[in-house]
Amino acid sequence: MIHFDKFKLNNNLTVIVHQDKSTPMACVNILYDVGARDEDENRTGFAHLFEHLMFGGSINIPNYDEPLQMVGGENNAFTTNDITNYYCTVPAENLETAFWLESDRMLSLAFTDKSLEVQRSVVIEEFKQRYLNQPYGDVWLLLRPLAYKVHPYKWATIGKEIKHIEDATMDDVKAFFRKHYNPSNAIMVVAGNVEPERVKELAEKWFGPIPAGVKPERRLPEEPKQTEARTLTVERDVPVNSIYRAYHMCSRYDDAYHAVDILSDILSRGNSSRLYKSLIKDSQLFSDVHAYVMGDFDKGLFVISGKVNEGVSIEDAEKGIDEEIRKIQHEPIPADELQKCKNKVESTVTFSETDVLTKATNLAISELLGDADLINQEIEKYRVVTAEQVQEQARLVLDRNNCSTLYYLAKKS
Repeated sequence: MIHFDKFKLNNNLTVIVHQDKSTPMACVNILYDVGARDEDENRTGFAHLFEHLMFGGSINIPNYDEPLQMVGGENNAFTTNDITNYYCTVPAENLETAFWLESDRMLSLAFTDKSLEVQRSVVIEEFKQRYLNQPYGDVWLLLRPLAYKVHPYKWATIGKEIKHIEDATMDDVKAFFRKHYNPSNAIMVVAGNVEPERVKELAEKWFGPIPAGVKPERRLPEEPKQTEARTLTVERDVPVNSIYRAYHMCSRYDDAYHAVDILSDILSRGNSSRLYKSLIKDSQLFSDVHAYVMGDFDKGLFVISGKVNEGVSIEDAEKGIDEEIRKIQHEPIPADELQKCKNKVESTVTFSETDVLTKATNLAISELLGDADLINQEIEKYRVVTAEQVQEQARLVLDRNNCSTLYYLAKKS
């Protein structure tokens, strides 16, 4: 059980405090309710560009990293299609340094031409290295627009194309900041060896004076139901052929989410999972194969992907996947297999709760999903999933007409 206190400042900033005296550290985690799905389709990659810009210095602190390093702290951030999350960990006695740094960049980033150019170059380089010049790097640049036709999940966090980042103007960047980076659109979690009353004082002192701003209203188009299979075949300079299947599934908010997640685990978690035993060990169709859920806040994707062994045809590889799907859709799931999967989930969740940073991040995400206390309900939601519910989701989700398949083939020499 993770205990926490929660309060709101007058400017609408939600603050959650979790005291953990077993660590000498403290973590300040700020989640902004903005991700790649909130971008204009003709100006993508902004949420991710912003993640970089937030480390470029603020009005009163030209160098973000230096003061943090001086007090033994470290920081990082990540962007998804749904959220942008910043965190820094410091020895607990230096907690106020983290408040000073985080509040100053929420209040006012230093929008300098130099910072924009530096971070723009970093992001463009990242786009090239990770997505364009790396084997299999462009998979999601191809698979997302195949699976999504109207919802903004159709582009990756990095953006649709480099040109959008190249063309980003200072006015564009400032407008994005004003719209999304304000107390009304943020959740702050302070976790670790901290006193709730002290956190309240520091929150009032450093964040209280920041203008509330307005929480943007999100009106995203809903993806229509997919009614026929879609495919795309590309050839690339890669060592082996791969198959990527993306099936539409429910959102992270949906009651069925945990059953779908268990379904992915039965298929592919660990060396005793079905896809591993059948497709790698027994038939040797694949060298690796995975099934996983994306965990998106809007209706997301269930993905089955694998690298096909040399000498195996794409047709035979697909037949192998289809046979395992048929079994899980129509043959009863043994109770011990289901229980083993639940035990693995429970140990993963429990183990993650030993780390103060993970707890802080998960509390923030739980609050965004509706209530911070969801963090304490997660294990129980997996425990109550039945074999019938898993099978029902297998039939509903793993339908060929609901599937977009990318055949990613090695160029023939």
